[in-house]
Formats: sequence, structure tokens, C-alpha cells
Amino acid sequence: MPMTSPSIIDLLGHADCRYTLVVDVSKRARQLVGGSPALINTKEKKPLVVAIEEVNGGLITYDRPQEEE
Repeated sequence: MPMTSPSIIDLLGHADCRYTLVVDVSKRARQLVGGSPALINTKEKKPLVVAIEEVNGGLITYDRPQEEE
């Protein structure tokens, strides 16, 4: 899978900004390196690519804590 598929525009539909997207994907990739099972069936072995596919599939979401007043 080339890094241009899915495009960043497609992935931004799953996050509110690029920073959130990068943090979510990198956090999930670290979990995969640490031994967490993949949430999708894929032939791909690279944790970053698997994490991107999981985010694109809507399997990984983020929860932004509400700011206290």
C-alpha cells in the first residue's frame, strides 16, 4: 500500500485536525509494536500502515477531554 492511499484528505475525515490524526496514528502504531493485535485482517506487517488502515476504517477514534472552566 503506497503512503498516498488513503490520502491525508480522506484521513482528516476521521479527526478534527492533522495534529490529532498524527497523534492517533502514532499512538496506535506504538501499541501494535508493543504486541497489541491488529483490528483488521491485513497482509501488511508495518505497524504504521496497519494503524493508518485502522483509522481509515473508523476502528480508531479519539476522545478530546472537555476543558474545565
